[in-house]
Order: sequence, then structure tokens, then C-alpha cells
Amino acid sequence: MTASHCIIYKICPRPLWEAAQAIGQFEGAPVDLADGYIHFSAIEQVRETAARHFAGQDDLVLVAVDATTLPRLKWEPSRGGALFPHLYAPLTMSEVLWAKPLPLGPDGHHQFPLP
Repeated sequence: MTASHCIIYKICPRPLWEAAQAIGQFEGAPVDLADGYIHFSAIEQVRETAARHFAGQDDLVLVAVDATTLPRLKWEPSRGGALFPHLYAPLTMSEVLWAKPLPLGPDGHHQFPLP
């Protein structure tokens, strides 16, 4: 997969995202800071990311970013050898396309604002 014309997604706790908005950039969640890059997912990966790493968590935000605007983005092997987008820089708010709530549905799964 390449970053060409690709929207990538970050799942983030709402309070952490609101704090990032207040300072104009997102430095990363604790896991991102520990790993040295901000974890993103492509559209075909984001639902599994939510199920694996955010199961049962409410009060989340789904953030969409155009990967072509991120010069320090690398696609690297991760889960099952699949290439995942990793950003080796803070994410500025000007790079964000949108951020929308990612609520839990009645079935306990996240309800994505995606096609």
C-alpha cells in the first residue's frame, strides 16, 4: 500500500484529542509516545484496530488525515505483516481532515462514521 490519495485514521480518547486541539497538535497517545511514532490505520484496518486495542472503550474520536500531506509518514510491517501507517512527527490540527465521535453501539462494537 502507498500513501497516494489515501485517508488514514487515528482512534483517540476524546479527552486526549481535546487537549491536543487546545495546543494545536497531537503528540500521540501513551502507546505512540512509547513506540516513537503515532499509530494510524488504513480504512481496511481501522475496524480491527478498534476491536483489538479499544474494545469496550467509549468516549473515543476517529480522526481522518490525508496521508499525502504527511512527509514523515512511513508504511511499516505490523499486525500479521500488513503495512500500517506510522507518523514520525506530531500531527498538527491543520493536517486533520475531520474528527468525529466513535461511539459504542448497542452490540458493544464501535459505530464508524465511514462507508
